[in-house]
Amino acid sequence: MVLPLVRRALAGAAVVTGVVALTFLLLRLAPGDPVERLLGPAATTEQVALQRHALGLDRPLPAQFVAWLGRFARGDWGRSIVTGRAVRGLLGDAVPATLELAGLSLVLTYVLGSAVGAVQASAGPRLDTALSVTTVTLFALPGYWLGLALIIVFTYWGRALPAFGAAGLDADALAGWSRVADRLRHLALPLATLTLIGIGGTARFVRGAMRDVLSQPFVRVARAKGLSPFQVTRRHVARNALSPVLTLLGLSLPALFSGTVFVEAVFAWPGVGRRLVEAVQARDYPVVMGATVVSAVLVVVGNFLADVATAWIDPRVRQASTGDVR
Repeated sequence: MVLPLVRRALAGAAVVTGVVALTFLLLRLAPGDPVERLLGPAATTEQVALQRHALGLDRPLPAQFVAWLGRFARGDWGRSIVTGRAVRGLLGDAVPATLELAGLSLVLTYVLGSAVGAVQASAGPRLDTALSVTTVTLFALPGYWLGLALIIVFTYWGRALPAFGAAGLDADALAGWSRVADRLRHLALPLATLTLIGIGGTARFVRGAMRDVLSQPFVRVARAKGLSPFQVTRRHVARNALSPVLTLLGLSLPALFSGTVFVEAVFAWPGVGRRLVEAVQARDYPVVMGATVVSAVLVVVGNFLADVATAWIDPRVRQASTGDVR
């Protein structure tokens, strides 16, 4: 079991390296010069050339990439071209907000999506069709569009929830439950946006997985023994349908983090995604590279943990990974 996990870890490291290299290349090929943005239109050609030399941007691309890798391996992520802050500190302040938003969304997505999918698996045609239409519609909605729609409804029309930021202007003066309530009110709309979209895909997958298990002979045998529908679902259907759901968890993490980028930008949520969008707009190369590494590592680690959980839940996966299946 250890060797397959080592192979997955090495594959994950290769994925992160490939993503970082591709991001570095595309960022340099994209139009726009960070030095010209930094110095402004009044800067002379000599000033631009001197600043580019100071930042090392006048060197060949391979040399720039190797130099960046060397510094990154030593723990030096560089400094923001725009603000001058250390990239590690800049992103370190943003990671907790992203983990809070993505983590809560992941939990709610799978709890609610699994519940909806389980209802669909055993529901009649009318209820199943109604829920299918709803979940497919939610899954197809672009995150930024749904976020703007929720802002219009709950902020501008209903005036019930704030639309931007993670805390109110008076948050420092609040304490106890008042501060928690203020945080939850600001979290509600971005969390609802990510969760509603995620529920659609999860419910569709769980419905298919549970219906596949319900058609198996051992389920019919369990029913013939006189077990109640709840006992059949709990003892036989849920456990056997859990393995593909965990696989879906690993596959959905890239979509979750890419969706988080847009949602954080729409709601001005102070996470890694918002920092990444702002850095791309400003051509702030060190921040973009640091944010890319953080996002890629989070996705790879999430997939790795999903693989471990799948192997722990399903003995057949453990046997296949160790070569015991004949």
